[in-house]
Amino acid sequence: MKTLLVVVLALGLAGGAAARTLRIAADPNNLPFSNDREEGFENALASMLARDLGAGIEYVWRAQRRGFFRESFQGDHCDLVLGVPAGIERAHVTTPYYRSSYVFVTRNDLAISSLDDPRLKTLRVGIAVVGDDGADPPTTLALARRGIVDNVTGFSVYGDYREPNPPQRLLDALDKGTIDVALAWGPVAGAAAHARPGAYRVSPVTPDPDPLTGMPFSFAIGIGVRKDEPELAGEIERFLARRKPDIERLLDAHGIPRSAP
Repeated sequence: MKTLLVVVLALGLAGGAAARTLRIAADPNNLPFSNDREEGFENALASMLARDLGAGIEYVWRAQRRGFFRESFQGDHCDLVLGVPAGIERAHVTTPYYRSSYVFVTRNDLAISSLDDPRLKTLRVGIAVVGDDGADPPTTLALARRGIVDNVTGFSVYGDYREPNPPQRLLDALDKGTIDVALAWGPVAGAAAHARPGAYRVSPVTPDPDPLTGMPFSFAIGIGVRKDEPELAGEIERFLARRKPDIERLLDAHGIPRSAP
């Protein structure tokens, strides 16, 4: 009986050690970042982090719309979010693991890299818009300040959630020839270009920051951790430092373009 009790206790302790779980809030339909088939680069980063910390993963699937961060971190819903802009107030944001920028995307027969290129006044321009979040990308205001309005079409990054990968609609319009140039967030454009080598010309938006609006086009991205979990935040900071080369290779494998700090 004593032996049986020792075995049961040992199994219980082992089970407790293995039962650690990271609760991660993520969008189920938002490639190249994440989806519920775990095909995004943030899904891959989550797997790397969980293995490193000896933990399992429990996804809290939530569309990344208005209130995403508030709902993710309130109560006891989740521990972390994999892609969070530096400086957000609702969470502790780690040291950034990448920095990227908004980019111009064109077919290979057209090269655009500056907001001050006069051709932008006549070309058909597509932009990503956030819609009901009330915080459109900085490219929207930058174009408006230059009088580039009537030839601009907005494509919601939310789209129709019955369709896969809503942010791709902007680049689909470029493929179909309904727009001539797209202004997209770097990871979205980079992943698309990586999947279709030679299909697109991708150039960072310049000037950065914009002298007319004072707004930047490049942003540092870290991991957002609940403010009441400082020990987990410390573990993740050490993971990011320790696995930096592996994370760089992961980003390269998904075609994620990076900007200089």
